Amino acid sequence: MEQPYSQQSEKAFASPLGPPPSLDGQYAPPPGPPPSHYEQFSPPAGPPTSHHEIYAPPSGPPPSHREQYEPPSGPPLSHHETYAPPPGPPPSHQPKDDGPPAYHDWTVIPDTALLPPPPSLGHEASPASNANLSDADRAHEWCRMFPLYQPRLPNNAEYGSVSNGDIRLVQPREFSGALTMSGHGVWRGRTRVGSTDSCLLTSMPLYFAQVDTPLRTRVTKTVYFEVRLLSLGGGRGTDDSSLALGFCALPYPTWRMPGWERGSLAVHSDDGRKYVNDTWGGKDFTSPIKVGQTVGIGMTFAVPQSPPGYNAAPSASPLVVGVFFTRDGRKENGWDLHEELDASNDLGVDGLDGSYDLHAAVGVFGAAEFEVFFNRRDWRYQG
Repeated sequence: MEQPYSQQSEKAFASPLGPPPSLDGQYAPPPGPPPSHYEQFSPPAGPPTSHHEIYAPPSGPPPSHREQYEPPSGPPLSHHETYAPPPGPPPSHQPKDDGPPAYHDWTVIPDTALLPPPPSLGHEASPASNANLSDADRAHEWCRMFPLYQPRLPNNAEYGSVSNGDIRLVQPREFSGALTMSGHGVWRGRTRVGSTDSCLLTSMPLYFAQVDTPLRTRVTKTVYFEVRLLSLGGGRGTDDSSLALGFCALPYPTWRMPGWERGSLAVHSDDGRKYVNDTWGGKDFTSPIKVGQTVGIGMTFAVPQSPPGYNAAPSASPLVVGVFFTRDGRKENGWDLHEELDASNDLGVDGLDGSYDLHAAVGVFGAAEFEVFFNRRDWRYQG
C-alpha cells in the first residue's frame, strides 16, 4: 500500500546525521568576535579632537574690537595738512603788468676775456715752399709702422750731460752737407743748394719724461735751445731754402721737417708759421726768420695751479704745457699746447704733452748755414 505524500517527502529530504561538512573542515569561523568589533571604527579615548583643537576661539575679544578701524589720535590729517591753501592771494589775483618788458641794452658787448681763445686757423699749404705728396705718404705709413718709444730712465752721466748743455746733434742720411761741433754744446751746419728735407735730432732727450715730469718733482720743467741763421739760399735767393726749430718724440721720419709728422712741433723760417703734428700748411704765428737773427724755442711743463672746473673739457694730460718763441734775446710769442683745436684739420698733440721723451730738432732744406746752441751761457735769451 502506497504511503501518503507527506510521509514520503519527510523521508526523502531528511538531513544526514551530524553537522554539515562546512562546520568541521571548510569555512569554519575563527573563535571570538569578528575583528571589526575591536579593530575598526573604534573611537579614540577621550573627547573628539574637534572639541579642544579645532575652531577653538582665542582668548579675549576679537581683533576687530581693539586693532581695526581705530581712528588715530588728534584731528584728521585733512584738517591741518591736506588741501591747505598757500599763503597769500591766488595767482590770478596778482596785478597784471600790461607794460612792455624791461629794456635790454643789446649794444653792450659782453666781456670775452673769460671765454677760451678761438682755435687758430690752419692753412692747406705754405705760401713759401711745400714738400711733395709722395714723401708725405711715405712718412705717414712709416709712423703707422713704428709707434712712439716709451720713455727711458737715463743714468747719472747722461742726465748730467744734458743738464750741462753737452748735447750732440745727429746727422741723418738725408742731410746733404757738413755738421761739426764748434764748442761745448755748440754745433755748426751747412747744406748745399738743392738739398732735400732733413731733420737733425739730438742724441739724447732734452726732456726725460720719467725724471723731469712735474708730477714727480712738483717743479716746473723748461727745455730750450737757440739757432742762429747765418745764410740762406747760397746766394741764389731764399725761395728754395728754409730752416725750422722745434721738438720731436722718437722715432721720427728724418726726411720730413719737424712739425709735419706725429709727435713733433716747430716754427719754420720761410713762413713764420707754427706746425704741431701738422701735415698741411701750418698756422700763422710770427714773421719769417731773417738771416743774422738768433731765434729760440722752448717748452714748459707744469702742474695746474687749480683743478679744472666741472664744465671743463677732459684732457688726456694732467700737465699744463706751454711753448714759447724768442728772437734776438726777447720772448716774442707763444701758445698753449692744449689750446682749442680745429676738429676737422688738427691731429692733436700726441707725444708732446709730457708723457714721452722729447729731443731737440733742427730741420733744413735747400742751401743754409746755421749754428745751434744748447749751452745756457751762449743763449741770447736769459729769461
